[in-house]
Amino acid sequence: MSVYKRGDQWWYKFSFNGEYLRESAKTDSKVVARDAERARRRELEQAFNRIPKRERVPLLARAAQVWLAGKAGLDPRSRVRYEQCIPHLLDVLGNRMTCDIDSNDIAEYQRKRLADGVSTRTVNYEVGALRGILRQYGLWGPMADRVKALRERHDVGRAVTSDDESKLLRAAGQSRSPALLPLLVLSMDTGMRASEVQSLRRRDLRLTWENGLITGGEVVVPKSKTPAGTGRLIPLSRRACACLTMWLPQFPDAVPETFVFPRHMIGMAGNKREARVWNVDLNRPMGTWRKAWLLTLKQAGVRYRWHDLRHTWASWHVQQGTPLYALQELGGWESPEMVRRYAHLSAEHLAPYADRLCAMKVVSEPVNGTNLSQVANDDEASSLKSLS
Repeated sequence: MSVYKRGDQWWYKFSFNGEYLRESAKTDSKVVARDAERARRRELEQAFNRIPKRERVPLLARAAQVWLAGKAGLDPRSRVRYEQCIPHLLDVLGNRMTCDIDSNDIAEYQRKRLADGVSTRTVNYEVGALRGILRQYGLWGPMADRVKALRERHDVGRAVTSDDESKLLRAAGQSRSPALLPLLVLSMDTGMRASEVQSLRRRDLRLTWENGLITGGEVVVPKSKTPAGTGRLIPLSRRACACLTMWLPQFPDAVPETFVFPRHMIGMAGNKREARVWNVDLNRPMGTWRKAWLLTLKQAGVRYRWHDLRHTWASWHVQQGTPLYALQELGGWESPEMVRRYAHLSAEHLAPYADRLCAMKVVSEPVNGTNLSQVANDDEASSLKSLS
């Protein structure tokens, strides 16, 4: 081994496996050049003998940055969700070496987050982000079977009742946002997700116009969160056609590529201070309508999520006898289990099934001296009275 100086830089040269190697150490220090020569020779020896190079495991804070940087191709909404999870992980584990985190630390993190009042679904999502960070360094496999996901609630959705539906429609019609009523009716009558409605373009609507009115039509969902949902065909209800009749003519310059709900601003015009749409960008979809929705809920005096409109639509179909396989195709769900999760039978639709049980003849042992056999129809009231 030898080092020599050429100009202001030190170089090293040596022979390895019959090859003569000469490289610059990129330093003006002879000591550093010698260390660089040893490191370079050791690197070649390890590569020749197929000895894997040990990867330095950083702190979790640095590992999280590297992991997020590798998620450039992820769906923007998923990336935003992960970016929301990372700060909570770093608050608890940010100063820990990534290789020092074990299943006990994760269990303690789950307990702490639950004590803070966070939902189990959110905690599972955060642990999922941690799993991705650890997996890139090969640290998740040894502890995977010891980390248990928290049980999530899947019954949080509910259908809008008939009375609440009337209140919502009335309040939405009075909203300062002219788009809210068409958005509400279209979502409730087609079961489309908010993101699906946002991505709708004029070309996705197949409408029948008669004398300036939309008398029928259907919508083709252009983009969905599931492969089964993309491209599905949904017929439009009469009131959805009526709302679109009022909404679409507000954009006379629209073309097939124009969004059905384009980005716009709302202003108050005239002596009556009526809401008007202005500063329209036909080539960009409408942003969030959360503020208008919350104000509408407050005015209507009800509490629902926007996604409950999809639950409502599925419930209506079940109550009208739509087969589950047909509803699955209309809603774009991947499995019948998801259909059952969204479909809710109302109390008035369940009541007839309960009445059938009351109408059956029941055979039982005597209770308090009263024989309950053959209790049915007219005899039911007298038998129950004798029990009291």
